[in-house]
Amino acid sequence: MNVLDIIDKKRLGKELSYKELDYVFNGYLNGEVADYQMSSLLMAICINGMTDEETFALTKIFVDSGDVLDFSDIPGIKVDKHSTGGIGDKTTLVIVPIVASLGIPVIKMSGRGLGYTGGTIDKLESIPGYRIDLTDDEIKSQVHKIGAVVTGQTADLVPMDKVIYALRDVTSTVSSIPLIASSIMSKKIASGADKILIDIKVGNGALLPTKEMAKELSDIMKRIGKVYDREVRTIISDMNTPLGTSVGNALEVLEAIDVLKNKETDNSFVDLCYELASDMISMALGVTKIDAFNMVFEAINSGKAYDKFLEMVRNQGGDVRRISLAKKKVEIIAPETGVLAKVSAIGVGELALRLGAGKVNIKDKIDYGVGVKLNKLQGEHVRKGDVLATLYVNDKEPVYEFDEIFKIK
Repeated sequence: MNVLDIIDKKRLGKELSYKELDYVFNGYLNGEVADYQMSSLLMAICINGMTDEETFALTKIFVDSGDVLDFSDIPGIKVDKHSTGGIGDKTTLVIVPIVASLGIPVIKMSGRGLGYTGGTIDKLESIPGYRIDLTDDEIKSQVHKIGAVVTGQTADLVPMDKVIYALRDVTSTVSSIPLIASSIMSKKIASGADKILIDIKVGNGALLPTKEMAKELSDIMKRIGKVYDREVRTIISDMNTPLGTSVGNALEVLEAIDVLKNKETDNSFVDLCYELASDMISMALGVTKIDAFNMVFEAINSGKAYDKFLEMVRNQGGDVRRISLAKKKVEIIAPETGVLAKVSAIGVGELALRLGAGKVNIKDKIDYGVGVKLNKLQGEHVRKGDVLATLYVNDKEPVYEFDEIFKIK
């Protein structure tokens, strides 16, 4: 086979065979296909899409590139959750300890950020000492011990996805439904989940801008689930405005802690956490969502969920008392009185990225202490001179267009 012929075939919108996909993707994993060649194929896939057969084949290639974990010795239904990524999405940090505190084992392998959407692993690394590189044996041991673990992919779990994920991040090939579906489902299947819950974000701050695309992704992931005999449930949630009040790694961890301590109770982030946790509990225990919701409420109000979070962090070497934020603060002031009609998710996300909260290039280093704290949320009344947001800044001075992020009417 010839790499150039395969790239050209997809450029023309033709269907690639399993053997052709296997040849290029495994060639890239083995160092036989260059970055620029794989980037060309990824872009052709983004432009021309893939058939179901191609997507099933690519998912299998991803799964077969590494280990498939077996957690059958851990009693109970293992339900995994994944989000397609959004601005301020730190739901994993809240729902994993909630669900685990109710005796449901949660094994969560998370990824890093893609573009301006932050990754759970990046957020957890803002907790000094927190280990995100647990081995298979350490994962099993911790789940047996405390019932919860959130870690990065193990070295041998879908290694194909790691290299493709990193390349997609810096080649503007993130928003491809077949690539998103193959990436998500291969990791969920390989990590041993019995049932899978997917939070599909839609809006200007998400990988998918329309509900039609979200429905398309939902459908293909459910079809992949059937191939592997996995129940897949999806939720489509809004990402036109940031989720919650914080965007930036350490800031988001601190916000998640406030939710678990019942200090933050009334915004879109809290509502989504309750919905996702209720779905996971319903799938695992076979109870109604109303009963599951009441169990979530009790787990938070009793303090059990926060205790489980601290237990998980301690077991992975972290210390929440040592979380630090950038020392310099810059306030964004309302220039007039009115209603805050718009807080753009992508605007806030790009601002946090420019501050250093994410990566533009593969070799960039993340500044965990920087970010954006929203003092006012979309729909609230504001007065001239009110602080709309506080920027936590280190080296990079903030540059932003007010009207691109905030709109007051």
